[in-house]
Amino acid sequence: MKILITNDDGIHAPGLAVLEEIAREFSDDIWICAPAEEQSGAGHSLTLSEPVRLRRYDERRFAVSGTPTDAVMLGMRKVMDSPPDLILSGVNRGANLGDDITYSGTVSAAIEGALAGIKSIALSQVYAREGMGDDVPFAAAAAWGARTIAPLLNAPLPARSLININFPPRPAAEVKGIRVVRQGFHDYSRGTVVEGRDPRGYRYFWFGLDPIEHTLDHGTDLEAIEEGYVAVTPLHLDLTHYSSLGALAERFGK
Repeated sequence: MKILITNDDGIHAPGLAVLEEIAREFSDDIWICAPAEEQSGAGHSLTLSEPVRLRRYDERRFAVSGTPTDAVMLGMRKVMDSPPDLILSGVNRGANLGDDITYSGTVSAAIEGALAGIKSIALSQVYAREGMGDDVPFAAAAAWGARTIAPLLNAPLPARSLININFPPRPAAEVKGIRVVRQGFHDYSRGTVVEGRDPRGYRYFWFGLDPIEHTLDHGTDLEAIEEGYVAVTPLHLDLTHYSSLGALAERFGK
């Protein structure tokens, strides 16, 4: 099995090394193509206004100057000698739960794989304390990664769909198990923007520094993580709100 791994935290991120170890439990045919620098929050963005550079570290390890989407596109089209059978993205430093997935470069890299018709899985390690930098503990992901991925390898997935996995912020021995759950939703109404001034007196802003409120609806990824389970969520790329189609069509006389 040929596996392409990538992330949004950058080619030197600790979580990428964890993911490589997980991937090697399934195959020795591992290729790495990841952003050269951190691209958290990049979403499904594609670099169009400047060239993307590709740097080779060894035979099967590459970094790109652009986004996670750029990395997957170049990985499939320019780096690998044939298309991958599986794309793994992560292990992200931090959660990709609820509607945060719309911002996530980690999930978006898997989306790009799904668009290409390749089974794609995003993996993220939730952590409890803010400001940990590269000191985020990946023990839960390292211990539970392979056993979570294994049942998915032969599972049929609909076209343009992918899997989003989040590991709880607990020691590996305290993880209670795996739950297949739906996407939850955060309450962004309380989000704040922190303002400051740089040494030259110019204003700057930081986003997303405060914890986001969320409702632990039953059967969601948010609830599963809160209760100590690995959260496995199938996602699909059709954003159409089907129940609104008829009512909107009537407004246009159709």
